[in-house]
Amino acid sequence: MGLGPTTSICPRCRRVLDAELIERDGRVVLTRACPEHGSFEAVVYGDAERYREIQRFDKPGEAPLQRQTEEAEGCPRDCGICPAHAQHTCLGIIEVNTACNLDCPICFADSGSGPQEHGFSLSLEQVESMLDAFVRAEGEPESVQLSGGEPSIHPQILEMLRAARARGIPLVMLNTNGIRLARDPRFAPALAEIGVHVYLQFDGFDEATQLAIRGRSLIEEKLRALERCAEAGVSVSLAAAVERDLNEHEVGPIVRFGVEHPAVTGVFFQPVTHSGRFRADADPLEKLTNSDVIDAVAAQLPEWFRADDFVPVPCCSPSCRSATFALYDGEDLVPLPRLVDVEQYLDYVSNRAVPDLDVRDALEGLWSAKAAGGSGPVAERLECVACATAMPPELREVAARGFMIVAQDFQDPYTLDVEKLRKCCVAEIVPDGRMIPFCAYNSVGYREQVREELAAGGDPQPVA
Repeated sequence: MGLGPTTSICPRCRRVLDAELIERDGRVVLTRACPEHGSFEAVVYGDAERYREIQRFDKPGEAPLQRQTEEAEGCPRDCGICPAHAQHTCLGIIEVNTACNLDCPICFADSGSGPQEHGFSLSLEQVESMLDAFVRAEGEPESVQLSGGEPSIHPQILEMLRAARARGIPLVMLNTNGIRLARDPRFAPALAEIGVHVYLQFDGFDEATQLAIRGRSLIEEKLRALERCAEAGVSVSLAAAVERDLNEHEVGPIVRFGVEHPAVTGVFFQPVTHSGRFRADADPLEKLTNSDVIDAVAAQLPEWFRADDFVPVPCCSPSCRSATFALYDGEDLVPLPRLVDVEQYLDYVSNRAVPDLDVRDALEGLWSAKAAGGSGPVAERLECVACATAMPPELREVAARGFMIVAQDFQDPYTLDVEKLRKCCVAEIVPDGRMIPFCAYNSVGYREQVREELAAGGDPQPVA
């Protein structure tokens, strides 16, 4: 059954191709044919019925204050952000280096501990310039994440994080594997002093999971890193890469662990992006998607969650990101959609909209320990991360009582849907000031081009 035409690329030569979304065996499949490399198919959503149902959550986007490129060759060759892009940026990502203290078998950024063919390490001045470009584009940016490589090993990472906070960005995140947090007792207190939220790589507990995804067993260091964050008062989101037949059986244990840990405010599940380094036997027609993650959470934690507790976040395409927000009092956990018709309040999180007083009052009445039937919140929560963004200040105290679970499926060269890409609200900020939609950066050739230019000591130029 056809679900509609779109545009995609050839995963090999990156040529832009006409494509079609079809339903097959209850799933949504993207299909296209390259005149040089033949036909390609990839599953983009694991539940076709749910895919159709959630399209009602697709909301009009909001334009950024400033765009950096012109329309010339057409999407996705003019990033970014070009005039054809239909959404502003909720989350800006700055990769401060390509070096890492791990050589993970699965790494969409293709980072590592050895000499990189096209490696770079940004200066503080470059990062400050990129932050300024973000402010010009957004006016009041909601959130920024410093990533890598492994950003914690950059000698100026604390200064870079301070620079982000100095520009008034309310949610500043560090995307880290946690090794420095575990080994350096001064690091977590330094992050706490700056006011940084940690986005901690956390893929599961099994040694087989650790070896397959990270190349070594890291669970003891992850736990030590979390202990240091709890002691210092640093809030943490667990970020789990999930691959089929590898660690999807661990999503329930990860959620349970996160809910009960005093430092953890949420869990982000990211089906593995098949770009950079990934399993050689990965089949695009068997790729894990958001619906598979949601079903796994519901199946493994039936006493807490149902699949319909997860609601698409409206700032991006509905199939990109779904989330649930839950109250936990130490014993009982109640998802917010059980307490209120969330669809009535979606304008609250759409395009950074500030809720009106009626919405605020309703949410304040529901986001309380009393509403969950308990006596108090499980821990102090410093920030709520919805769509990877902070809630407006007047609701943060209320939001601090809850726990967020997000399923986020980024596109890769096999699954890239250009129509969906135009709504992307996560952008890779590069040193020349462009803000490239994250899925385009990883799929179309921008990552390779930027790395090569930076490694050569030049300024990256738009991809031809």
